[in-house]
Amino acid sequence: MSYTGPEFESPQPRRPRRGPLTVALAALVPGALLGWGAYAALGDGGSDSAAPTASRTVSSAPAPAASRGDDGKVSGSPSAPSGGSGALQGKVVVIDPGHNPGNFRHTAEINRQVDIGTNSKECDTTGTSTNDGYTEASFSLDLAHRLRDLLEREGVTVKLTHDGDSPPWGPCVDERARFGNAAHADAAISLHADGSAAGNRGFHVILPGSVHAGAADTRPIVGPSHELGVRVAGTYLRATGEPPANYVGGGTGLVTRTDLGGLNLSTVPKVFIECGNMRDNTDAALLTDGSWRQRAAQGISEGIVSFLRVS
Repeated sequence: MSYTGPEFESPQPRRPRRGPLTVALAALVPGALLGWGAYAALGDGGSDSAAPTASRTVSSAPAPAASRGDDGKVSGSPSAPSGGSGALQGKVVVIDPGHNPGNFRHTAEINRQVDIGTNSKECDTTGTSTNDGYTEASFSLDLAHRLRDLLEREGVTVKLTHDGDSPPWGPCVDERARFGNAAHADAAISLHADGSAAGNRGFHVILPGSVHAGAADTRPIVGPSHELGVRVAGTYLRATGEPPANYVGGGTGLVTRTDLGGLNLSTVPKVFIECGNMRDNTDAALLTDGSWRQRAAQGISEGIVSFLRVS
């Protein structure tokens, strides 16, 4: 999709520090401070009984981590619990890596129409890529592996809708939703990167709107999915420094949609995240960097863990 909007300045390197998150972000988007403050409060395990405000303060310093390699991955066993917690054993998370690297070779299959409740759409698409050819499908699968490793350290059972060449294309968007439903997932997330115009940058989390049509009924999951999305947005922002999108969502980093089969057909709390814009050079430099992708995985993981602890 193509959007228009004011361009953010490139984020500057920040030293870990303790202080109000709103001060650290004031130079980016003054009009979005309230939304960002709410993200931070929820992502930090804030109160569930009242809406958090920008007056809440959080530490912008990342949590202590194990040693990391050049690509940012934590060394050691990928399934070893961090901090010895394992407190989330019994929780199930479904990770849906957007698209599939094999989709390019199966255009006929992915172009067939499937029912998403409100209407019909293509089974799947090939996704976008950076100007240098790094594909969204490769990005999302790499990020999914990193996120899986982090969640498993917390004791979570993690299931991927696809991995490697299994299946060789897809799955279709309706199958991706049914995968999470069949797993009785406590949370599900679909990982993407956007393909908007150059100059449009930043992330946004897509929430399911209220849909009751055909096979789709999102009404039971709208509330918990919103809670999940707000928490993921807050921790992702804090971990990566990536600003909320400047071309959609009004600077909040949150967008509600009713035209996505992966959300419409879900019966479990689920969100999409567009981690950045692959067609913008500033965002592309981040998305193609392994160390930054590890920070992205960390931010998403923290948001999901925060949600699971109160759900």
